[in-house]
Order: sequence, then C-alpha cells, then structure tokens
Amino acid sequence: MSAAAPVVETRLRDADRSQAAILLAARDEFANHGLAGARVDRIAERADVNKRLIYYYFGSKDDLFLAVLERTYADIREAEQRLHLDEVEPVEAIRQLISFTWHYYLEHPEFITLLNSENLHRAVHLKRSERIQEMNSPLVQLLDGILERGRRQHLFHAGIDPIQLYISIASLCYFYLSNNPTLSAIFGRDLRAPKAMAQRLSHMTELVLGYVMR
Repeated sequence: MSAAAPVVETRLRDADRSQAAILLAARDEFANHGLAGARVDRIAERADVNKRLIYYYFGSKDDLFLAVLERTYADIREAEQRLHLDEVEPVEAIRQLISFTWHYYLEHPEFITLLNSENLHRAVHLKRSERIQEMNSPLVQLLDGILERGRRQHLFHAGIDPIQLYISIASLCYFYLSNNPTLSAIFGRDLRAPKAMAQRLSHMTELVLGYVMR
C-alpha cells in the first residue's frame, strides 16, 4: 500500500460523513420549509459545513432536494427489505406490510411532508432521477411474490396488481395521517388519540385482506 493510500481513505471517509450530514440537515430543512422556503445557508449551518461544500457535492438546491428524495425512498425500501416478508406466510406478510407502512409514516413524518412538497412541484425532480424506479422495483417484486404464494395456496385472488395494491396500502396510511388535523376538525373527533389510531390500523388491515383473500 502506498503512503498516500491512508490519506485518500481518510478524505473519502470525511467526504462521506460530510455528504451524510448535509443530506440529514437538508431533509429536515426541506421537511420544515418546503423546497421554496428552504435555505442553503440554514442547511450549511445545520450540517456544520461550508455552504460552498454543498454546491460542490450536490450542484444546486434542486439537485440537493432530489438527493434527499432518493435517500428518503432508499431508507423506506431498505427497512421493508429487513422485514424478510418473502419468508413469511402470505396473509401474515400482508398484515406486516400494512403495519410497517403505518408505523413508518408515523415515525418518519418528514416522509409525508417531503412527498407533499414534491407533489406540489408535479414530481419534476423524481422524473429526473436515474435511480428511483430501480430503487422501488424490489418492493414490487416482493409484493408480487407474496401475492403469488398466496394464490398458489388458494388464499388470495388471482390477478391482483402489486403496484395497485401497494398504492392502496400507502394511500390508506398516508391520507389519514397527512389530513388528520382537518379530518379531526370535520368529524369532531381526535383521530390521533391512541384508540382511534388502533382502530385505523385494524380497519386498514381488514379492508386490504378482505380484498386480497378469497
């Protein structure tokens, strides 16, 4: 190994740490203020880096926002893979996927706010991504495998589209949480109360299983 190799490795580690810190700070800034309201100065301060370093690594605020979105999707996809749902009995796998999605959104409210912001911009950033479809394809394959196993065991209907099913699961969780303040006001009920939240998870689970099961 050359004498320069340890220096190069140290610089690479420092660069990785700096980029990770920037992405974390940017995630919080974009989640709190949206793309338009976010400020690179505040991101630099949060990350404890020079603002010029942000532009060096990411190019522009829009490119940084895309990097945050990609990291956000990568995080949830990696967490889903750790469930090993391909090793779980099909009905239980669907239950676990619904519960995971629900609790992930609860524990990561920035996921919802970042998606809201990107939808306001008509997904112009994600449309530029070279990674986003490849990143999400394992989820589709996983869910398709669960549905096929359930079909072979005569538990599930045939012909269920895994993408449509996942969109339904995600939307059942997403809509309730993102619109909770207005829904609570409209119906005069605290829909964030523990009992209401437990009822919601049970309702979503039975609703989805009622659709997929024979």
